[in-house]
Amino acid sequence: MNTNHSIPRIVIAATRSGSGKTTIVAGLLAALRKKGLKVQAYKIGPDYIDPGYHALASGRAVHNLDTWLVPEVRLREIFARSAASSDIAVIEGVMGLYDGGRGGISSTAEIARLLDAPVLLVIDAKSMGASAAAIALGFRAYDPDVHLMGVLLNRIGSPTHEAMIREALSGIHMPLLGALRRDNSLSMPERHLGLVPTTENRERELIERLGDAVGSQVDLDGILALARNAPALSLPLSENPSTGSVASAHGCRIAVAHDEAFSFYYPESLSVLEHFGARCVPFSPLSDEGLPPADGLILGGGFPEMFADRLGKNQSMMRSIRSAAKAGMPIYAECGGFMYLMDELVDFEGHSHPMLGIFPGTVRMQERLQMVGYVEAELLQDTILGQAGDLLRGHEFHFSSETTASQELSRAFRLTRMRNGQQYPAGYANGNILGSYLHLHFAGCRNAAKTFVERCIAYRDSRSNS
Repeated sequence: MNTNHSIPRIVIAATRSGSGKTTIVAGLLAALRKKGLKVQAYKIGPDYIDPGYHALASGRAVHNLDTWLVPEVRLREIFARSAASSDIAVIEGVMGLYDGGRGGISSTAEIARLLDAPVLLVIDAKSMGASAAAIALGFRAYDPDVHLMGVLLNRIGSPTHEAMIREALSGIHMPLLGALRRDNSLSMPERHLGLVPTTENRERELIERLGDAVGSQVDLDGILALARNAPALSLPLSENPSTGSVASAHGCRIAVAHDEAFSFYYPESLSVLEHFGARCVPFSPLSDEGLPPADGLILGGGFPEMFADRLGKNQSMMRSIRSAAKAGMPIYAECGGFMYLMDELVDFEGHSHPMLGIFPGTVRMQERLQMVGYVEAELLQDTILGQAGDLLRGHEFHFSSETTASQELSRAFRLTRMRNGQQYPAGYANGNILGSYLHLHFAGCRNAAKTFVERCIAYRDSRSNS
């Protein structure tokens, strides 16, 4: 049996990366919220940073929509549930409209088709006139199943510039829903992995100015009308995967590192842990003296390289984590968290900083991106996430590389790059500790989440009985 969900929704896509999607979406969210609307934001793809700006603008947790990390049926359920109490769902695309993983997986176009959502195309119009209409025409014709309903122009130079493109768009019967003037003061701060996370950079004033700019230069009523005309979503009745707890009577506490250095988490991923009986307790490796009372530990991704000096000087926290590791506490670390587990971190300037030393070795920041893309991960041994041979879907994105002088460390995964099929060993596992550059979404790896929670409960019980 299916249920129909009436959800006003709109996808903001672009012709390519760097067209201004994130800036425009943040401004749109702020402008709609200022009108008194409840807005729910989404980001297509695995990105952790853009959702921080959307959360700041919307006042709500932001969810990622990615069909490599999360199965399609579950992704639609997550979307319908999280959007149910909103007046409009605004979905930011990834790269260009038709760009994604191998075969177009998790592209903006794929998600738009999956959610049967209307699409607006952002075109960077700098140094461009009527060609903008030719671009829009090509994008509309490329896939008739993608409902491209209008254009948003960015970096318009003058009223004459806008009028020229508006006339060309009218010739192909393409609505123009907004034209934003060039304004360098509205640029968001960037560095090596993209935008600076909002955990470091609370750009509330910038968000307000973006909201004012979009509110005055974009047809908000026209966008609302398009969103409200989106057809109802039909979904099968199923158990809500993130409410209730299958293990609440025997639950556990999991300490989750969350501060300026470690902030890369999917809200729904943590909700899956809670579904299996965990209570996620945030703490700061930068500022706190030690771990909170916990039965397990998660060290997520982030920017430890930007805070390596402070991390290395917080000796009381490092002693607390080392003590927990020695006692057998389950510890799961992703990317930045994995870097924190190593002996030392060498930053971009070549300065060495002591880290936890739980895994012997060095991580060194490089000038060039070392890896970005979707991967399939095969567990090479039994770990806190599952048994040898289990397959998990994830992604990697890092500028650092790791080396170890130890031959005794056991590799955790065999990774396969989805773009070219290349295979390589990755990460390390030792007893109840697992760390790697791999990022997972537990909504797509529910058995791994369940196994981790079970290991945390077993650790708690072993401590109680000792």
